[in-house]
Amino acid sequence: MRFASLGSGSEGNALVVESGSTRVLLDCGFGLRETATRLAQKQLMPEDISAIVITHEHSDHLQGAVRFARKYAIKLWMTYGTHRYLLAQHDELPAVELIDSHSAFNIDALQLQPFPVPHDAREPVQFVFSDGQSRLGILTDTGTITPHIANQLDACDALVLECNHDAHTLQHSHYPASLKNRIAGQFGHLDNQTAASLLNRIDTSKLRHLIAAHLSQQNNTPELALTSLTAILGCHPDWLDCASQQHGFDWREL
Repeated sequence: MRFASLGSGSEGNALVVESGSTRVLLDCGFGLRETATRLAQKQLMPEDISAIVITHEHSDHLQGAVRFARKYAIKLWMTYGTHRYLLAQHDELPAVELIDSHSAFNIDALQLQPFPVPHDAREPVQFVFSDGQSRLGILTDTGTITPHIANQLDACDALVLECNHDAHTLQHSHYPASLKNRIAGQFGHLDNQTAASLLNRIDTSKLRHLIAAHLSQQNNTPELALTSLTAILGCHPDWLDCASQQHGFDWREL
């Protein structure tokens, strides 16, 4: 199994997980042409994508999904809540597979375990991917870390973890108070320290890749995010990486 990000942040998110000939696109927050361009940077064609799985309906995760799925005849997988949102926005949808937010399902060579997260969306989920040997955990777009989230991400081989903002920087930013409260609230996004605290709650002994993701370009820096994570793990910052808005991150092998 390997995985790569096409881009991560408030301007668009997409991540590819591959096992054999199975390639799942997790979220599609870029336009049609931009998604194809970013896939090409990872040596992939749109026709290589087996399925598109959506975490929730916010535009930075969903913007290009319907058009991309329709153009390339790719099935969309999503929760009932996300589906209800899309039905209200479109007269007709491409093929859709509805998922339960607690029940694992398979897409060819990959198993996906969804789990609900507290975020200001209709039925948001994140995922653990498995090829039967390794486990890749994805956690972004959550305001808090629940016991269930920690349980799901225990003993992963790789983890893509939201480090959206530095709490001090956000509170002293030019953002209006309402937006600050939304971002820092229970249904917002993880700050660096809260993200790092997850590492104290889970078994990290198998962890081979840890990547900070969904960083705010205004209220965080890669240095701040990585400093928080390395303080918990006791590792060198070079062992970690940050997903960028422009390039995401390159292929990682498991």
